[in-house]
Amino acid sequence: MSALRRGLYFATTAGVPARSLKVAVVVGTALNLINQYDALFGAVPLNWLKLCLTYAMPYAVSTYGAVAFRMAQEKPPAA
Repeated sequence: MSALRRGLYFATTAGVPARSLKVAVVVGTALNLINQYDALFGAVPLNWLKLCLTYAMPYAVSTYGAVAFRMAQEKPPAA
């Protein structure tokens, strides 16, 4: 199996999507409160692209970390 196929498999199994979603909700909410406080509470217009990216980035980073860990676990130890 190719590395890409293994990576996609690991990214979609063993609870990785659920854990990554939880991380994205917590971290994304905190970052949106920090970065768009004025927009969230009515002083300026909300930037929807920034809002979506602020949730997508922690999801991607969390998923990458889980996949990288699982792929490293598969490799035989160096002699």
